[in-house]
Amino acid sequence: MTPSYLAQDPTLADFGRDPWWLVLIKIVFAFAFGLVATLLGVWFERRVVGYMQVRPGPNQVGPFGLLQTLADGLKMAFKEDILPKAADKVVYFFAPTISVICAVTALAVVPFGPMVSIFGHHTPLQVTDVPVAVLLLLACSSMGVYGIVLGGWASGSTYPLLGGLRSSAQMISYEVAMGLSIVAVFMTAGTMSTSGIVAKQAHGTQLSIGGFDLPAPGWYAILLLPSFIIFFIATVGETNRAPFDLPEAESELVAGFMTEYSSLKFALFMLSEYVAMVTMSAVTTTLFLGGWRAPWPITIWEGANSGWWPMLWFFGKVIALVFVFVWLRGTLPRLRYDQFMRFGWKVLLPINLVWILVLSGLRSIEDWDTRGKMIAVGIPAGILLIATLFWPSRRPQPKPTTQEKVDSRPYGSFPLPPMDLQVPPSPRITRVVAEREPANIATGSDSREV
Repeated sequence: MTPSYLAQDPTLADFGRDPWWLVLIKIVFAFAFGLVATLLGVWFERRVVGYMQVRPGPNQVGPFGLLQTLADGLKMAFKEDILPKAADKVVYFFAPTISVICAVTALAVVPFGPMVSIFGHHTPLQVTDVPVAVLLLLACSSMGVYGIVLGGWASGSTYPLLGGLRSSAQMISYEVAMGLSIVAVFMTAGTMSTSGIVAKQAHGTQLSIGGFDLPAPGWYAILLLPSFIIFFIATVGETNRAPFDLPEAESELVAGFMTEYSSLKFALFMLSEYVAMVTMSAVTTTLFLGGWRAPWPITIWEGANSGWWPMLWFFGKVIALVFVFVWLRGTLPRLRYDQFMRFGWKVLLPINLVWILVLSGLRSIEDWDTRGKMIAVGIPAGILLIATLFWPSRRPQPKPTTQEKVDSRPYGSFPLPPMDLQVPPSPRITRVVAEREPANIATGSDSREV
């Protein structure tokens, strides 16, 4: 197999032709990637947060503490499994598995690399792909909330129920912002296939400005920067990560929907959170960071995107995004619930709608001449600039002082107490202060003043 063939992007026609054993290998690889990345992700988070807080982090169990997560998993497996008396046993048991399955299933449509040769079979490094693969990703992320809601409801306790209700409202709010962010990717790439979106980011685009063609990068994280920022913020909210971990806020809801869980069931909930974090990092890499393709300095090498090397670039991008997740947790405090919901509905959603409207307008004038493009862009930009300059200021008026408020009271108002909190003497009582005169008593020659 020639390197030029191996560097080709897979298409939808390349899927569905693999033998059953090769499909099984891909499925096992995707599942193992999720589990191993989760184990290393827990260790990675502890080490990074420890470095940020100037402490060592796990460093005793295994080299550099690498076996600490494995030891924690074994410890949870041997802990006592407690079942609440008022719990719904069936739903209580299956709720953690729903969250894990939904998080792992999304990896099935994530491309890990180009066409490669596995035991003589030429196949893409991806389990499968469909024309609406991105909608499958959205469906998996939306279904994950069922595990949290059902776990909180089935526990038969108040705090888990409140955590599940919080999570449902949170997921719905940020799912809308996430879906609108992907709309910009659909409009630019012209496809919903994940392998097709990666292929569209292979080469840079040409921007026509003032009659000149200027090269632009191919990554949608740069071309669609507002969509990328909003999408990543929404993924943090979707995965219940700090500062958006409201469903399991320890200071408010004990442990949220996981309060009544223990042993392996608690471990599954924790596992689902980290699997979702790794999965959404992989999805963000696919949609906005060029997928498995190497970044610019490495692309100078002709074989950078051939063979098995693209998996290295893909894993590097995923690790970088996981680091950002950890960085946010170690830096930002938890938001209040009302601030969190207001941010999703009143900030992210309007900005996303305006950005899609602007992008649609720019896409509709691509075939116009230079003069028409300048008029179509210049007039709205001028109107926006004028509106910004003459928009009434929302600066609050200076508050009057206490003395000014007192002076502005109308005549005959109710009397005010003293401002200095010192009670003056009553004008109705006249006090006579008499000084005691010294008594002089003469007792002969030994008289003295008493």
